[in-house]
Amino acid sequence: MDKRITCLLSALALTALGCGKSASAGNGSGTGGAELRFGFTSEPATLDPVSSSNTADSRSILFNVFEGLVKPDTDGNCVPAVAESYTIEQGGLVYRFVIRKDIVFHDGSPVRAADAVFTIEEAVKAGFSGFTQIAGAVAEGERGLLLTLKAPDPEFLPYLTIGIVPAGNPDREKNPVGTGPFMIKSYTAQQNMVLEKNPLYWQEGFPKLDRVTIVFLANSDALLLALRGGNIDGATITGALAPQIDTAVFDMLPNPSNAVQLLALNNAVKPLDDIRVRRAINHAVDIPRIIEAAFYDRGEPSGSPLIPGLSLYYESGLKTPYAFDPGRAKSLLAEAGYAEGFPLEITVPSNYTMHVDTAQVIVEQLSRSGIRASIKLVDWATWLSEVYRGRNYQATVISLDANNVSPRSFLSRYLSDAGGNFLNYQSEAYDRTYNAAQNEADEGKRAALYRDAQKIISGDAAAVYIQDILGFRAFPKGQFGGTRNYPLYVEDFSAVYRIN
Repeated sequence: MDKRITCLLSALALTALGCGKSASAGNGSGTGGAELRFGFTSEPATLDPVSSSNTADSRSILFNVFEGLVKPDTDGNCVPAVAESYTIEQGGLVYRFVIRKDIVFHDGSPVRAADAVFTIEEAVKAGFSGFTQIAGAVAEGERGLLLTLKAPDPEFLPYLTIGIVPAGNPDREKNPVGTGPFMIKSYTAQQNMVLEKNPLYWQEGFPKLDRVTIVFLANSDALLLALRGGNIDGATITGALAPQIDTAVFDMLPNPSNAVQLLALNNAVKPLDDIRVRRAINHAVDIPRIIEAAFYDRGEPSGSPLIPGLSLYYESGLKTPYAFDPGRAKSLLAEAGYAEGFPLEITVPSNYTMHVDTAQVIVEQLSRSGIRASIKLVDWATWLSEVYRGRNYQATVISLDANNVSPRSFLSRYLSDAGGNFLNYQSEAYDRTYNAAQNEADEGKRAALYRDAQKIISGDAAAVYIQDILGFRAFPKGQFGGTRNYPLYVEDFSAVYRIN
């Protein structure tokens, strides 16, 4: 499927009217009163969609609770959600939205344009990417919203998928209230979160389940045990775990992660501040072997900081940019003054078995080139604090997702002054190319600039880009249908139904 970002608009004026129902697989009539117990190995960092603490796992769950003015469909198109229609005017400087008639929050209060203005202002305060270009947000009556940008931006619309929250909610963390198909009934840390059907949901026929209980499990081993034992009805698992699932007992539905797994390198610390060392590491890592050993040969190399699913923008020539060549790696290390190799500590969040497995394969591979790698396992909170925010690390294995359906969401973190640039990557050429893409209205030319930007990052060996991990959703055979895949890291329960 071509997952082009068709919501990135370059026309001078465009009107989108109505929303209809999003396409989905198996929108059959499920059994009423049904519950799904779904396993997760990580918990949300926040229940507030406009919190700066938001993580991929938070967004994955909150996708079911909150909705933006627009939302992505399964093909990557932005379609109206809280807003029933929008227009883009004055060469892309002005966006007008009409809030859906009779749409209400989970507490029954009506959604008004003032709530959208409040949400946007909160996102600006939180420093959300893309919102600094807003010159003003004004409510026009109860249902009209006028957004004015400082300059035209052909990739602005996907930012408006951020969940709309009530202006009068004093504590969004303890009292999460959205418009989505499910409401948060309860949340017990390290145990479970109960999502209940929103009986006032605006989209007729959804959700199909009455309740989703998300069960939080310590690791993948506990997840598999719970799945086999019937303590949960479903889970998303990586290819590495797939061979442990009996396909005579479980349905296995392919599910790309839509996130880039990489060996991230801290470009600011020695010896990784030397491009020869970073290139040596790239030559010392055998990516196809990682996929074979850690993911049972399920998946393809990507070689880029952008997921292949964004096919218009993905630079396919980077699929294998560095040939596996331990001899070349040793030569580069010798040129850099490390003929005897050097120690490398790879920090890995212990709750992600797939990243731990990947790191173990990498350690063995690096040893062939004289790099004495070791693994430091930390919990997720420590990883966020020390690696992501503190940038106090040498290397780490992690997957990076996008906030919305846009190449900018994957590539903006590599700007020299980006707050999320935990790799400490610095490149004037990259900054110049990326910024040129932001000012290019022609979609074809903009895509070419994004592909050039990927080539610059690859040439600088900012990291070792491994793959968009292919995962699977596992359910008891013949019991659930209606799952949806998006070009985003989200888990959508709204169309899932119980067959019997």
